[in-house]
Amino acid sequence: MPYEPLNRNRITRALRRLGELAHGRKVTLEVSLYGGAVFTLVYGSRAATKDVDAVVRQSAVAQELAGQVAQELGLPEDWLNDDVKPFLAEKEAKRQLPEADFGPGLRVSVPTAAYLLAMKLRACRPPLPGYAGDYGDIRFLVQKMELGSVREAEAIHDKFFPHDDLPDAAREVVKSALAAKP
Repeated sequence: MPYEPLNRNRITRALRRLGELAHGRKVTLEVSLYGGAVFTLVYGSRAATKDVDAVVRQSAVAQELAGQVAQELGLPEDWLNDDVKPFLAEKEAKRQLPEADFGPGLRVSVPTAAYLLAMKLRACRPPLPGYAGDYGDIRFLVQKMELGSVREAEAIHDKFFPHDDLPDAAREVVKSALAAKP
């Protein structure tokens, strides 16, 4: 069964419901959001995403409650998933979102713009039919952060992933973002 993409309202509603359920169980889930959910919720640079990439502490409880939210709201079973784990840096840089946004059962954090850019540069997946890839997100962040050179982007990447080389494709995407600056 095909599902509607998760726009800002659907993500917020799902996370609030997850928080309500957690609060009802007298637990607080620590949710670190990544990827498309951050671009949709925080930056508004995407209209929607197909899922919510997140790492959640109290993961066993979170999985159970996320399943309940999926059923209640007609979301895919894996709407909240931790497929992003292998792509995280050893030392992350995150910031908390206001508790009022999601209720007392959730503490939600998101990567800083620099850390998110580093992750996107490292992955640098090209667009495919039905998949936006990372290029648009990289261009958005380069312009949002007002970077002035490929070297600046490389320094950000290297801060989080010092043992990985910046992919050549990422350099080209950064160059195109810099060339498109107003």
